[in-house]
Amino acid sequence: QVQLVESGGGLVQPGGSLRLSCAASTRIFSICDMGWYRQAPGKQRELVATIARGGVTNYADSVKGRFTISREDTKSTVYLQMNSLKPEDTAVYYCNKLPSSIGLPWGWGQGTQVTVSS
Repeated sequence: QVQLVESGGGLVQPGGSLRLSCAASTRIFSICDMGWYRQAPGKQRELVATIARGGVTNYADSVKGRFTISREDTKSTVYLQMNSLKPEDTAVYYCNKLPSSIGLPWGWGQGTQVTVSS
């Protein structure tokens, strides 16, 4: 079973920045399409950024221009650089393999809490 460990969350003021990391315990990371998801209280989990195994990225409209997803295959790690944070970005952030990606589905990690508040 693949383990996902997210880190880097915290409390930040509006306009601030955070960098999230997610390490995956798998040897096939480099051929997986990865995504960052978030879940705010009382809301469904949503996909905010994706990065394909070739490095092509896509973003939800709500974060486009503010968030940057990247990956480091030698460390089986995906990152999310979040700038110009807004209160509405407050959520628990998770990473995972995209459903369309190769291999069986993975479970979810514990996530990392991001709180944007003054």
